[in-house]
Amino acid sequence: MRVTQFPALLAVGHALLGTAVSYDLPVAARIDGLQSDFTALIYNKTNPVLIGNDGGAASGGFHAFAINNGGNLTETKHQTPGRTKLVATAHGVGGRDLIITIAQPDSFFRLYDASTVEQVGEPLARTLGDWSALCVWRSKSSGDQYLYLFGKKQAVQFLLRTSHGSNGSIEIVEIQTFETPLEASSCAVSSSTQTVFFNGGDSPNIYIFNATESTQVPDISILGAAETDVTGLSVYVGKKSDYLFVAQKEVIAFYDESFGNLGSVTITGDDDIEIEGLNVYQSETKPYPAGAVTYAIESDSGAGFGLSSLEGVFENFDLDINTAYDPRKLPRNPKSLVCSECSSNGFCEKSTYSSEYPTCSCFAGFTGDTCGSFDCRDNCSGRGICVGANQCSCDEGWGGLYCAFKLVKPAAETDANGVDGDDPAIWISPINKTLSRIITTTKSEVGSGLGVFDLTGKKIQTITAAEPNNVDVIYNFPAGGKLIDLAYAACRKDNTLCLFEIHQNGTLATISGGIQPTKENYKVYGSCVYRSRITGKQYLFVNAKTAEYLQFELSWNDTSQALQTALVRTFTGGSGGQVEGCVSDEANGWVIIGEEPRALWRYGAEPNDDASEGVIIAELGDGHTHADFEGVTLVEGTTANDGFILVSQQGVSAYNVYRRAAPHEYIETFTTVDNIEKGIDAVTNTDGITAVGSGTSDEASFKLISLGDILSDDLLAEVDSDWDPRS
Repeated sequence: MRVTQFPALLAVGHALLGTAVSYDLPVAARIDGLQSDFTALIYNKTNPVLIGNDGGAASGGFHAFAINNGGNLTETKHQTPGRTKLVATAHGVGGRDLIITIAQPDSFFRLYDASTVEQVGEPLARTLGDWSALCVWRSKSSGDQYLYLFGKKQAVQFLLRTSHGSNGSIEIVEIQTFETPLEASSCAVSSSTQTVFFNGGDSPNIYIFNATESTQVPDISILGAAETDVTGLSVYVGKKSDYLFVAQKEVIAFYDESFGNLGSVTITGDDDIEIEGLNVYQSETKPYPAGAVTYAIESDSGAGFGLSSLEGVFENFDLDINTAYDPRKLPRNPKSLVCSECSSNGFCEKSTYSSEYPTCSCFAGFTGDTCGSFDCRDNCSGRGICVGANQCSCDEGWGGLYCAFKLVKPAAETDANGVDGDDPAIWISPINKTLSRIITTTKSEVGSGLGVFDLTGKKIQTITAAEPNNVDVIYNFPAGGKLIDLAYAACRKDNTLCLFEIHQNGTLATISGGIQPTKENYKVYGSCVYRSRITGKQYLFVNAKTAEYLQFELSWNDTSQALQTALVRTFTGGSGGQVEGCVSDEANGWVIIGEEPRALWRYGAEPNDDASEGVIIAELGDGHTHADFEGVTLVEGTTANDGFILVSQQGVSAYNVYRRAAPHEYIETFTTVDNIEKGIDAVTNTDGITAVGSGTSDEASFKLISLGDILSDDLLAEVDSDWDPRS
């Protein structure tokens, strides 16, 4: 991958931006109550449909809404394959229109017939990863349909086609995977210029590369920069040229093919509007004669989906309206580059040796002169055999990416609680370890707070908190002449530090001073705790997505009889990428943090330690590590050099194990699978994690897993089974 900047184009964009005209564009129709990210559209002359993802509920999936109903969005269908972020549509594939999703729990593509909104066939092309954008491209020379799926600094190109020799079923075939300079948050394709546009969150830059029918890695360029951070992209197909629609919070700006700014509109109708997941329906409908622009919307009224009429846009900006656009239209003389000479598993290219026989450029997972043989990445890690294109049949006890992950069954799980859980903690009872408790978070608006469970997973208590994200336990904290235990979490709703007293029976209670401020304009995200063995002082770490860490000293004010905090240090974690999970190693004086898109880092945890440089424990590209780095925990050993660091890799639903002692040797990767005998499903989209080795529940991520099932007997012997957090 090569990334090139075009300063001339960038200058044009900025120069025109200052003089471009802006208008208000009201929300014409809206539906709320959904955690929304992306919109897709089904073209239909009488019943056009808006498809929107559902990223909030565990069942998730997507919703279908009729948009030809005046000022209303009327739900017509809800499919629930699991929490879903990405949706797209492809028209005229094998004679039908399709809705395409990829569910987060199992990473399978699913296809739905657009006319019935019913699933077509079985789930396809499992693609493990944390995916963030999906867009569709139809080649204007062959008419073949392709998908571009974006994730953690990578993109995957797929061919969507009718399967050859299988009764006309649809299949998704991987063409290639290539690196991108950042994690894309949206993408769009210009059919006129055959250009893919994408952007990353919290950045105004828009990137481009050529959409080509080739296995050659594309060159990626920076087209230009919008005025503020981009939240959505869509392309309007004009009669002569295409227009790029760029969302920036409540604004949609319009650009020509040279990134010349043509004007912008501000979405109105509520306070504090933010839109993303932009899309355009450009056929004529009764309520929207010039078509409509659709989006995921969040404002003071809530979150959901909305649309606005394009009629005023084209009148005010003198854009080239094209309501005759048909996404099913094929080229006049289509000629596919996917040929039988290459076993239909590759592109035919001109041969330098013969005009009669082509050279084959094989799709991912195929090899040989005619792409007739299978190939598997990493040779199935030496723990399986290759049975299809990048498809491994793994040895017993192994699975995941190319048989690289040890399979572990959960022994128990907690009762369901709340909509969106994150990082848990284990509180060890001072009376009897069997009375220890699992404390979990619910960070969604619905059910926001902490949950307390016994070691069988039975819910004991819930307590309200302001959307806590991560939770940790503080033991033997001196307060008013006694020692108490506390639960600490970063609370997103009001950007505070939330603390609760833990009673001896393991239940939580509010405490005076239990809500502490951070600083002005700071948005909390992850958190962890640290007690200094040098001074005995207790500290609270909290981070923002910007990687700014704040370290507070926690103490008890005898005068006010309340908790109090004082900010003692700030620093940037990692290389500045988004951070969340962290854990402290008190015996070594470290705080270990996960920079989600890049690495696991180690820093000194004392307030006077130099945080200008950290030590990398694990990094993407080292052969063992996958994004995102999420929850991280420490398994205590009998000495400061014994024990293990466990880190969650959300994109592949797995966990890595490293030695606690430097240089932090990699040991293994494990993932959970269904425990059919106990009726417990696998952990998917792994997030927070906590672990102890003292005979309670040993390791929990809302599932309870024995450390004995993760570590070999030799490694398990290094764990301190008598660890006492109060000693």
